Amino acid sequence: MTDHQVRKVALVTGGGSGIGRAAAEGFVERGYAAAILDINEGAGREVETRLRERGECVFIRCDVADDENVRRAVEEIANVYGRLDAAFNAAAISGNEGKATGDYDMESWNRVIAVDLTGIFSCMRYEIRQMLKTGGGSIVNCASVGGLRGAPLLPAYVAAKHGVVGLTKTAALEYARKGIRVNVVCPSTTETGMIPPERRKEIMEAAAVKIPLGRVAQPSEIASAVMWLCDASASFVTGQAIAVDGGRSAH
Repeated sequence: MTDHQVRKVALVTGGGSGIGRAAAEGFVERGYAAAILDINEGAGREVETRLRERGECVFIRCDVADDENVRRAVEEIANVYGRLDAAFNAAAISGNEGKATGDYDMESWNRVIAVDLTGIFSCMRYEIRQMLKTGGGSIVNCASVGGLRGAPLLPAYVAAKHGVVGLTKTAALEYARKGIRVNVVCPSTTETGMIPPERRKEIMEAAAVKIPLGRVAQPSEIASAVMWLCDASASFVTGQAIAVDGGRSAH
Protein backbone atom coordinates (compact mmCIF):
# COMPACT_ATOMS: atom_id res chain seq x y z
CA MET A 1 0.00 0.00 0.00
CA THR A 2 1.41 3.41 -0.96
CA ASP A 3 1.89 6.27 1.48
CA HIS A 4 -0.95 8.38 0.08
CA GLN A 5 -3.39 5.52 0.55
CA VAL A 6 -2.80 5.31 4.30
CA ARG A 7 -2.20 8.94 5.21
CA LYS A 8 -5.23 11.01 6.16
CA VAL A 9 -5.99 13.90 3.85
CA ALA A 10 -7.34 17.35 4.74
CA LEU A 11 -8.64 20.15 2.54
CA VAL A 12 -8.42 23.78 3.68
CA THR A 13 -9.98 26.68 1.80
CA GLY A 14 -8.50 30.10 2.42
CA GLY A 15 -5.31 28.23 3.29
CA GLY A 16 -2.99 30.94 2.04
CA SER A 17 -3.37 33.17 5.07
CA GLY A 18 -4.89 33.72 8.49
CA ILE A 19 -6.97 31.03 10.13
CA GLY A 20 -6.87 28.83 7.04
CA ARG A 21 -3.08 28.88 6.97
CA ALA A 22 -2.90 28.08 10.69
CA ALA A 23 -5.23 25.12 10.12
CA ALA A 24 -3.16 23.84 7.18
CA GLU A 25 -0.08 23.98 9.42
CA GLY A 26 -1.98 22.12 12.14
CA PHE A 27 -3.03 19.34 9.79
CA VAL A 28 0.50 18.85 8.46
CA GLU A 29 1.90 18.78 12.00
CA ARG A 30 -0.56 15.98 12.77
CA GLY A 31 0.58 13.90 9.82
CA TYR A 32 -2.15 14.75 7.33
CA ALA A 33 -1.51 15.50 3.70
CA ALA A 34 -2.97 18.99 3.34
CA ALA A 35 -4.55 20.38 0.19
CA ILE A 36 -4.37 24.17 0.39
CA LEU A 37 -7.02 26.00 -1.64
CA ASP A 38 -6.85 29.75 -2.10
CA ILE A 39 -7.65 32.32 -4.78
CA ASN A 40 -4.33 34.05 -4.05
CA GLU A 41 -1.76 31.91 -5.86
CA GLY A 42 1.27 33.74 -4.47
CA ALA A 43 0.18 33.26 -0.87
CA GLY A 44 -0.85 29.66 -1.49
CA ARG A 45 2.45 28.72 -3.12
CA GLU A 46 4.38 30.33 -0.29
CA VAL A 47 2.49 28.26 2.30
CA GLU A 48 2.96 25.12 0.18
CA THR A 49 6.73 25.69 0.02
CA ARG A 50 7.02 26.19 3.76
CA LEU A 51 4.84 23.23 4.70
CA ARG A 52 6.63 20.84 2.38
CA GLU A 53 9.63 21.24 4.66
CA ARG A 54 7.53 19.61 7.39
CA GLY A 55 5.23 17.20 5.59
CA GLU A 56 3.01 16.55 2.60
CA CYS A 57 0.89 19.27 1.02
CA VAL A 58 -0.28 20.57 -2.32
CA PHE A 59 -1.59 23.97 -3.37
CA ILE A 60 -4.55 24.26 -5.72
CA ARG A 61 -5.72 27.67 -6.87
CA CYS A 62 -9.47 27.88 -6.33
CA ASP A 63 -12.13 30.57 -6.22
CA VAL A 64 -14.78 29.12 -3.91
CA ALA A 65 -17.38 31.39 -5.52
CA ASP A 66 -16.94 29.41 -8.75
CA ASP A 67 -18.66 26.04 -8.39
CA GLU A 68 -16.75 24.51 -11.30
CA ASN A 69 -13.46 25.63 -9.72
CA VAL A 70 -14.45 23.86 -6.53
CA ARG A 71 -15.51 20.69 -8.33
CA ARG A 72 -12.19 20.47 -10.15
CA ALA A 73 -10.19 21.15 -7.00
CA VAL A 74 -11.85 18.37 -5.00
CA GLU A 75 -11.52 16.04 -7.97
CA GLU A 76 -7.80 16.82 -8.17
CA ILE A 77 -7.38 16.07 -4.48
CA ALA A 78 -9.10 12.72 -4.96
CA ASN A 79 -6.87 11.95 -7.95
CA VAL A 80 -3.68 12.83 -6.08
CA TYR A 81 -4.44 11.31 -2.67
CA GLY A 82 -7.35 8.95 -3.25
CA ARG A 83 -9.37 10.11 -0.26
CA LEU A 84 -10.61 13.04 1.82
CA ASP A 85 -10.87 12.72 5.60
CA ALA A 86 -11.21 16.30 6.82
CA ALA A 87 -12.16 19.67 5.41
CA PHE A 88 -12.00 23.15 6.87
CA ASN A 89 -13.91 25.73 4.85
CA ALA A 90 -12.35 29.01 5.92
CA ALA A 91 -12.31 31.18 2.78
CA ALA A 92 -14.22 34.41 3.38
CA ILE A 93 -14.37 38.14 2.72
CA SER A 94 -15.85 40.88 4.89
CA GLY A 95 -17.33 43.07 2.16
CA ASN A 96 -18.35 46.71 2.35
CA GLU A 97 -17.77 47.37 6.03
CA GLY A 98 -19.27 50.38 7.71
CA LYS A 99 -22.47 50.51 5.67
CA ALA A 100 -25.88 50.12 7.26
CA THR A 101 -28.46 47.87 5.60
CA GLY A 102 -30.29 50.70 3.83
CA ASP A 103 -27.03 52.02 2.36
CA TYR A 104 -25.47 48.69 1.44
CA ASP A 105 -24.88 48.19 -2.28
CA MET A 106 -26.12 45.11 -4.10
CA GLU A 107 -22.75 44.36 -5.71
CA SER A 108 -21.06 44.01 -2.32
CA TRP A 109 -23.99 41.98 -0.97
CA ASN A 110 -23.86 39.51 -3.87
CA ARG A 111 -20.08 39.09 -3.61
CA VAL A 112 -20.08 38.45 0.16
CA ILE A 113 -22.94 35.94 -0.09
CA ALA A 114 -21.22 34.24 -3.07
CA VAL A 115 -17.96 33.70 -1.17
CA ASP A 116 -19.00 33.39 2.47
CA LEU A 117 -22.19 31.33 2.11
CA THR A 118 -22.61 29.90 -1.38
CA GLY A 119 -18.88 29.15 -1.48
CA ILE A 120 -19.16 27.00 1.64
CA PHE A 121 -22.25 25.28 0.24
CA SER A 122 -20.36 24.52 -2.97
CA CYS A 123 -17.35 23.14 -1.07
CA MET A 124 -19.52 20.98 1.16
CA ARG A 125 -21.36 19.44 -1.79
CA TYR A 126 -18.18 18.05 -3.29
CA GLU A 127 -16.46 17.28 0.02
CA ILE A 128 -19.44 15.23 1.17
CA ARG A 129 -19.59 13.28 -2.07
CA GLN A 130 -15.91 12.42 -1.81
CA MET A 131 -16.08 11.49 1.88
CA LEU A 132 -18.99 9.15 1.26
CA LYS A 133 -16.80 7.16 -1.13
CA THR A 134 -14.27 6.36 1.60
CA GLY A 135 -16.45 5.88 4.67
CA GLY A 136 -16.90 9.38 6.04
CA GLY A 137 -14.95 12.23 7.56
CA SER A 138 -15.22 15.54 9.38
CA ILE A 139 -16.17 18.91 7.91
CA VAL A 140 -15.64 22.13 9.85
CA ASN A 141 -16.98 25.40 8.51
CA CYS A 142 -15.82 28.83 9.61
CA ALA A 143 -18.54 31.28 10.53
CA SER A 144 -18.06 34.03 13.10
CA VAL A 145 -19.45 35.27 16.36
CA GLY A 146 -21.43 37.35 13.85
CA GLY A 147 -23.17 34.11 12.93
CA LEU A 148 -24.55 33.88 16.46
CA ARG A 149 -25.59 37.48 17.03
CA GLY A 150 -26.15 40.71 15.16
CA ALA A 151 -23.41 43.18 14.27
CA PRO A 152 -24.25 46.68 13.02
CA LEU A 153 -22.84 47.83 9.67
CA LEU A 154 -22.04 44.30 8.45
CA PRO A 155 -25.37 43.13 6.99
CA ALA A 156 -24.08 40.81 4.25
CA TYR A 157 -21.32 39.30 6.39
CA VAL A 158 -23.65 38.64 9.33
CA ALA A 159 -26.36 37.21 7.08
CA ALA A 160 -23.85 34.90 5.38
CA LYS A 161 -22.40 33.68 8.66
CA HIS A 162 -25.85 32.97 10.11
CA GLY A 163 -26.51 31.01 6.94
CA VAL A 164 -23.34 28.99 7.43
CA VAL A 165 -24.46 28.00 10.92
CA GLY A 166 -27.85 26.83 9.61
CA LEU A 167 -26.29 25.00 6.68
CA THR A 168 -23.88 23.24 9.03
CA LYS A 169 -26.65 22.00 11.30
CA THR A 170 -28.72 20.79 8.36
CA ALA A 171 -25.85 18.82 6.80
CA ALA A 172 -24.92 17.38 10.19
CA LEU A 173 -28.41 15.92 10.54
CA GLU A 174 -28.42 14.60 6.98
CA TYR A 175 -25.11 12.75 7.23
CA ALA A 176 -24.84 11.80 10.92
CA ARG A 177 -25.52 8.14 10.15
CA LYS A 178 -23.34 8.11 7.07
CA GLY A 179 -20.05 8.71 8.83
CA ILE A 180 -19.71 12.44 8.26
CA ARG A 181 -19.63 14.91 11.13
CA VAL A 182 -20.23 18.60 10.36
CA ASN A 183 -19.52 21.45 12.78
CA VAL A 184 -18.82 25.17 12.63
CA VAL A 185 -16.41 27.39 14.55
CA CYS A 186 -17.47 30.95 15.32
CA PRO A 187 -14.44 33.13 16.08
CA SER A 188 -14.55 36.65 17.39
CA THR A 189 -12.02 39.20 16.11
CA THR A 190 -8.84 37.38 15.11
CA GLU A 191 -5.52 38.93 14.13
CA THR A 192 -5.49 38.18 10.40
CA GLY A 193 -5.06 39.98 7.10
CA MET A 194 -8.82 40.66 6.99
CA ILE A 195 -8.13 43.55 9.36
CA PRO A 196 -7.09 46.58 7.26
CA PRO A 197 -3.45 47.38 8.16
CA GLU A 198 -4.14 51.10 8.44
CA ARG A 199 -6.84 50.42 11.06
CA ARG A 200 -5.31 47.37 12.74
CA LYS A 201 -4.42 49.03 16.06
CA GLU A 202 -7.77 50.81 16.31
CA ILE A 203 -9.85 47.73 15.48
CA MET A 204 -7.92 45.37 17.72
CA GLU A 205 -8.07 47.72 20.70
CA ALA A 206 -11.80 48.30 20.24
CA ALA A 207 -12.45 44.56 19.91
CA ALA A 208 -10.35 43.69 22.96
CA VAL A 209 -12.52 45.92 25.15
CA LYS A 210 -15.60 43.87 24.23
CA ILE A 211 -13.96 40.45 24.74
CA PRO A 212 -13.96 39.14 28.33
CA LEU A 213 -10.46 37.70 27.93
CA GLY A 214 -9.27 41.20 27.06
CA ARG A 215 -7.61 40.49 23.72
CA VAL A 216 -8.29 39.31 20.19
CA ALA A 217 -7.59 35.75 19.06
CA GLN A 218 -4.58 34.41 17.24
CA PRO A 219 -5.21 32.23 14.14
CA SER A 220 -3.60 29.23 15.84
CA GLU A 221 -6.20 29.36 18.62
CA ILE A 222 -9.04 28.99 16.14
CA ALA A 223 -7.11 26.28 14.29
CA SER A 224 -6.74 24.32 17.53
CA ALA A 225 -10.52 24.06 17.80
CA VAL A 226 -10.67 22.88 14.19
CA MET A 227 -8.04 20.21 14.86
CA TRP A 228 -10.05 18.90 17.80
CA LEU A 229 -13.27 18.76 15.80
CA CYS A 230 -11.52 16.72 13.11
CA ASP A 231 -9.95 14.36 15.63
CA ALA A 232 -11.39 11.06 16.83
CA SER A 233 -11.61 12.55 20.34
CA ALA A 234 -14.54 14.64 19.03
CA SER A 235 -16.30 11.61 17.55
CA PHE A 236 -19.59 12.37 19.34
CA VAL A 237 -19.68 16.03 18.31
CA THR A 238 -21.70 17.05 15.27
CA GLY A 239 -24.07 19.85 14.32
CA GLN A 240 -22.47 22.26 16.78
CA ALA A 241 -21.70 25.95 16.42
CA ILE A 242 -18.70 26.41 18.69
CA ALA A 243 -17.84 29.95 19.73
CA VAL A 244 -14.09 30.46 19.93
CA ASP A 245 -14.50 34.05 21.01
CA GLY A 246 -12.85 34.74 24.34
CA GLY A 247 -16.28 34.83 25.99
CA ARG A 248 -17.74 37.48 23.66
CA SER A 249 -21.01 35.63 22.99
CA ALA A 250 -21.54 34.88 26.69
CA HIS A 251 -22.90 38.41 27.25
